[in-house]
Amino acid sequence: VVNIFANRVVEQRISPFRGNSLFEELFGNRGMTRSRVQNSLGSGVILSEDGIVVSNYHVVGMATEIRVVLKDRRQYEARVLLADRESDLAILKIESDTALPWLDLRDSDKVEVGELVLAIGNPFGIGQTVSSGIISGLARSGIATGNARGYFIQTDAPINPGNSGGALVDIDGRLVGVNTSILTRSGGSNGVGFAIPANLVARFVEQAKEGEEQFQRPWAGIIGQSVDYELAEGFGLTVPEGVVISAMDEASPFATAGLGPGDIVLSVDGQAVNAPPEMLFRMSVRPIGEQIEVTYLSDGRELTAQVPLMVAPDTPPRDVRTVGSGVALSGLTVANLNPKLRAEMGIPIGTKGVIVTDISGPLRNLGLRRGDILREINGRGIQTTQDVLSVAADEDTRRWRVDGLRGGKRFSYRFRV
Repeated sequence: VVNIFANRVVEQRISPFRGNSLFEELFGNRGMTRSRVQNSLGSGVILSEDGIVVSNYHVVGMATEIRVVLKDRRQYEARVLLADRESDLAILKIESDTALPWLDLRDSDKVEVGELVLAIGNPFGIGQTVSSGIISGLARSGIATGNARGYFIQTDAPINPGNSGGALVDIDGRLVGVNTSILTRSGGSNGVGFAIPANLVARFVEQAKEGEEQFQRPWAGIIGQSVDYELAEGFGLTVPEGVVISAMDEASPFATAGLGPGDIVLSVDGQAVNAPPEMLFRMSVRPIGEQIEVTYLSDGRELTAQVPLMVAPDTPPRDVRTVGSGVALSGLTVANLNPKLRAEMGIPIGTKGVIVTDISGPLRNLGLRRGDILREINGRGIQTTQDVLSVAADEDTRRWRVDGLRGGKRFSYRFRV
């Protein structure tokens, strides 16, 4: 287990009109940009003698300099091989002339509640520290850890700031998980900590060694929800279990395998699933191109299907367009929605319109933001990026109304240009 020190450059625009709401509204944040170096500290785990290291994305993500310090005080510069904000994992590489000490990965599916574990890390930057506890829970999801899609192992071993990216190991010294977050009211450990399971870490290491620069996450192409007591009663289940499919992309691999809305996924590869993050985790620990065995209920019958694992298709083309100068809406850049872009941005299946990818010029101060979904402009429906260009060129008016979605909620802006 190693200590990690990361530096990143943070740019901040200082407005000359700060404090004057009228001028800020008129001119926006047009001040000079100042840069400063932000330091972060955390922990990591060496997973191979040739210097493969795992840590958290929130420790090293966007870092311009990463320094790894071993217990014997040897220091190495590290480079990022693979990083993923959604999973909060990052794979690093350090170069050493000698073989490095490393930890074996344990099959995290075989971990049991009550097992003794050790949390090892660099709390508050004081140096490598070991704390002990037990496995308090498994398959934790939907908790306020900052990772809405997370799936975690819970432990009562004390985890504090600086422990992020460190090791949760069993009594045989095998890596059970990577410590990532806590639930706390005090800012420190209250005995409720969470670790990313080792089986997902193993997939990240495999993809990093294969040269992937982005984690290739299997695409489900569905919207699912946990079956609660009310839903269980409606479906005629004796106990609430599984994930019910409430919506599905027509190109979803689940649709290809014969599942449809209203079906209830009970297990993936023999492992029971009771929440969408748990189902996605079961998919993510398997390689793209393979198939998973899904057991599900359909019209009261228990069936099985082989679901192919694939990345979200990047079709139809995004066709990124920018409204040119000299016309209304100048500086607005939009892209067509497709399954891959929806998955990247967390946009619900079935959402129509185009997404704002960039804004420059006067529009930047008129309320629109990157990530907004545009559905209508001046009452004209927007389905493609070409629709935006057509409206901008055709409309002979200074008054504009833009309707769309932001964070799943409707918005409507009226402005003059």
